[in-house]
Amino acid sequence: MTRAIVHMDLDTFFVSCERRTNSELNGIPLIIGGGDRGVVASCSYEARKYGVRSAMPIRMALKLCPDAKVMKGDMELYSQLSHDVTEILQEKAPVLEKASIDEFYMDITGMDKFHGSYKWTNELAQKVIKETGLPISFSLSINKTVSKIATGEGKPVGNLQIPEQEVQDFLNPLSIQKIPMVGAVTFQLLSRIGVRKIQTLAEMPAEVLQQMIGKNGLELWKKAHGIDHTPVEPYTERKSISTETTFSQDTIDLAKLRRILLGMVEKLAFQLRAEQWLTSTVTVKIRYANFDTETKQCRVAYTSADHVLTKNVIELFEKVYQRRMRLRLIGVRFSGLVRGTYQIDLFEDTQEMLSLYEAMDKMKSRYGFDAVMRCAGAHFKPNTKDEILKEKNNVSQLSFIPFITLRHNSA
Repeated sequence: MTRAIVHMDLDTFFVSCERRTNSELNGIPLIIGGGDRGVVASCSYEARKYGVRSAMPIRMALKLCPDAKVMKGDMELYSQLSHDVTEILQEKAPVLEKASIDEFYMDITGMDKFHGSYKWTNELAQKVIKETGLPISFSLSINKTVSKIATGEGKPVGNLQIPEQEVQDFLNPLSIQKIPMVGAVTFQLLSRIGVRKIQTLAEMPAEVLQQMIGKNGLELWKKAHGIDHTPVEPYTERKSISTETTFSQDTIDLAKLRRILLGMVEKLAFQLRAEQWLTSTVTVKIRYANFDTETKQCRVAYTSADHVLTKNVIELFEKVYQRRMRLRLIGVRFSGLVRGTYQIDLFEDTQEMLSLYEAMDKMKSRYGFDAVMRCAGAHFKPNTKDEILKEKNNVSQLSFIPFITLRHNSA
């Protein structure tokens, strides 16, 4: 049976949320971001006409579009409206995957036996628009890749259907940058040999692509041919992520405890970014030598940034650790999670900070979590069993300066 996969995307989601709240923002160039040295989290189509794009430094965006209105993002509002849309889709869709805060996939294979698949999808999109006031685009095709590309081509508020027999004709004239897995580096590499259109890419031998790009070459070749067997994963809301450490010997060494907490934050924040989560609640847990257990938590603006979370974790630890007794366990938990990426959260951060996190995450993903770490947290070495830590040489004091230590690899 030919698959029927729907991709839905809320158009300029952050901008639409703000305009839903304040109609005076309609029709004007609008940038969601923050700070002179911050980056664009989202922008309206009016701003895009001037060349403004997401992840662009605010200063550059304002040079391109001086009349644009810049607003700081409200993740609380965006999260709630995303939740409202999710509930509407979950109620109707047989299988729903929430790919991000504003992006969804649905598998409606076989539904055409009872209803027209396109008609059903269009009615569902109209229901979202009517009940939330948010514009949404969708496309219907045979797999996730083709549907996602088609949604992008149909925006704003576009509704496309690409039947199986029309997939290659639809893909051929498009830029290879339209394929989700093609980033700037891959595009530049292929452009140097004259491969800029999907048709040219599809005509290349798969073996050549593998030699050029590596293991992803074959996958890229398949996508250029409209082949993608990735299933739609049913959506489940993750509640929290956490880690805790039980010491082999109870300790009262404050410098050591703070270093371990710093390492925990770095580990969990990396996991948040890797899985595209943002947290709004931070909790610190301690257990004294006499087994008394205490916790303390606080709310934070949605984030997945080490330096933001570290500050809150250390402050919570200093508030909860009031007895001068040895500790046998400490732990950190991030909860109140919503889907989102690091870039859309850090409205006040600089392009340099974003680049630093991106570079660190790439190294961690490729070589392991401890390949690159902040010096102050480098003593945190989680054990796969109980994450038991043995006593190590003390460091005189904890530094919050983001110095980095690299793991030496003789290879």
